Amino acid sequence: MAVLLLVCGTGTATPSQAEPRWRQGVFPVASFSGYTSHFGNRIGPGGSLEPHHGLDIAAPLGSPIRNWWGGQVSEVIHDGGCGLGLVIRSGPYEHIYCHLAGTVEGGVYRSGPVALAVGSPVRGGQLIGHVGLSGRSSGPHLHWGIRHGGRWLNPAAILRAMAAALSRARP
Repeated sequence: MAVLLLVCGTGTATPSQAEPRWRQGVFPVASFSGYTSHFGNRIGPGGSLEPHHGLDIAAPLGSPIRNWWGGQVSEVIHDGGCGLGLVIRSGPYEHIYCHLAGTVEGGVYRSGPVALAVGSPVRGGQLIGHVGLSGRSSGPHLHWGIRHGGRWLNPAAILRAMAAALSRARP
């Protein structure tokens, strides 16, 4: 729990503070090309300051998206903001994936070989969709958000904790 408190508090993690369990996490975008918007307040399309509860990860249209941590689909999203998306629950964590390519019909999200509905189990690293342009998006990317107990966490801090845990595991 030390890393979680560190992630919520300062948004940084050092290798000595990283728990080994963070090695289980999987970076969600296979064809990563950069970050286009970070967690925190930003200027929205209307010119006003608004919270951004995630990390926007740029990638080519159609790039595979992998599940961060094993869990179960708790929501299939089809709206104007997130576009097509998924919420996956992993214990006290919820990870949100927005702007996906594909379709939603009858509560089932489909993209290529992927077909997921509420209750579908998903493994860490499993293909769960593809980068798209759905919803409020100015270019192909994945919006990736993480909540713990209803509180938004900075995904970049989680990635730093994962990297620190991996570096500790190496001789």
